[in-house]
Amino acid sequence: MKQSLLRKCAVCALALTALMAGSVLQAQEKENPIPRLVTKDGRHALLVDGEPYLILGGQSDNSSTWPAMLPGVWQVIEEMNANTLEIPVYWEQIEPEEGTYDFSMVDLLLEQARERDVRLVLLWFATWKNGSNHYMPAWMKRQPKKYPNVVGKDGKPVDSPSPHALATREADSKAFAALMRHLKKADPQRTVIMVQVENEPGTWGSVRDYSEEAERLFRQPHSKGTWSEVFGERADEYFHAWSVASYIEYVAAAGRAVYPLPMYVNVALRWPFGNPPATNYESGGPTDNVIPIWKAAAPSLCLLAPDIYLQGDEPVLKVLELYARPDNALLVPETSSNRVKYLYEIIGKGIGYSPFGIDNPAKVAVRQHDAIAAEYKLLAPMARQLARWGFEGRIFTAVELEKESERCIDLGRWEAVLQFGIGKPVVPQPDADSRPADGKALLVKLGDNEFLAVGTHCRFTFRPAGKDAGKPWQYLRVEEGYYEDGEFRMIRVLNGDQTDWGGPYVGDKPVLLRFTLITR
Repeated sequence: MKQSLLRKCAVCALALTALMAGSVLQAQEKENPIPRLVTKDGRHALLVDGEPYLILGGQSDNSSTWPAMLPGVWQVIEEMNANTLEIPVYWEQIEPEEGTYDFSMVDLLLEQARERDVRLVLLWFATWKNGSNHYMPAWMKRQPKKYPNVVGKDGKPVDSPSPHALATREADSKAFAALMRHLKKADPQRTVIMVQVENEPGTWGSVRDYSEEAERLFRQPHSKGTWSEVFGERADEYFHAWSVASYIEYVAAAGRAVYPLPMYVNVALRWPFGNPPATNYESGGPTDNVIPIWKAAAPSLCLLAPDIYLQGDEPVLKVLELYARPDNALLVPETSSNRVKYLYEIIGKGIGYSPFGIDNPAKVAVRQHDAIAAEYKLLAPMARQLARWGFEGRIFTAVELEKESERCIDLGRWEAVLQFGIGKPVVPQPDADSRPADGKALLVKLGDNEFLAVGTHCRFTFRPAGKDAGKPWQYLRVEEGYYEDGEFRMIRVLNGDQTDWGGPYVGDKPVLLRFTLITR
């Protein structure tokens, strides 16, 4: 009788403990809600602390997640004025022995990020990193038969993990779930706001896996026929995309079941014109032609994010168009530091921007570093507002093209006229002939007659549109300023030479302007 009563008391105590723990977790989630991606009217927002958040980030070099390297990483993040650090965590570091996990590096990252009030995006370097398996633990690399690579069409192994290796997939999913379980417990402050699952997955050197198991699955008939019968000459590539996406879905789903942070996969891009063959790029990854396959096969991923290293306005702007979709939020998690020209385009269309290799001087020149730092210094204090305005569809952007010096933007009752390059500045520009076409502009519609604008190498002017077209007009007030504590702070009112010669001109350093316009 006493033993029965004791057992009942023990059960009640356990139930009470579980109830109290659940209540604590619910209180934490209410106070610090889990970041999530939301969509409305085809636009997207990353919610952090319950409010839209814009990633003005920097991604560390590949081998920087070690205690001795972090001081240099944090120094650059501070110099950049970035609000987010993207940094890898390595499977080989976290699971040095099978089933034994070491999260000390993750805890160090959390601690140091909080000290600096910087958010983290963790990059899970595991089965895939740039198409290879080099971040797998050593104990797996010693067992290539159990954890095999892709087999090429010629029967020879390829330096890329097979998406059909179930033992590899199971080990990856267990390690990733362990990481997410640790984050849930160690990070109630939501320092980590997103997780990248793998890195540029896919295969170089073979369109797909031609192993015995892959061949069996490839030839297996489905409701509409075999892969070859349904997809013809692109069947190999589409099969590989489905296989890689399904593998990553298994890993991501295991992590989300434990802790549902927003998760994404980054993309090694193909040339965005002309539908080149898969032998020309990393086959199997979420390139633009297989986005629907990835969306169907990997629903646990909230977005597919392009890594932009392409040269030239036309391909870069095309990539932004291809990945800024009603069903896909635009995030550029990697790009060259000299792509700052497209920063405003990404802000206007997406949720974040991040140059790669920020702590590697060989990858980020001083001039490029300074340009990013100047942009972030102006934009970071208003990042929350920019994220909200973008979600509301209030942001309009333009970049200077090689053969186009003027752009017009429809703002409803007004049309913004943007003149890129030197134009006719009051103060002559000695480097006018050598300056690259790197002008850019971003406008925010605050009201029918009120606009914020930021830009470089751009002259801003306006003209009445719609029913007011052709009417005389003038600047009622033009203010130069900055944001602080969510409010616009005026530095000065511009007039005279600053506004009378075709409108305010902004040079190589970004400037924030607030316009109030009036027709007469």
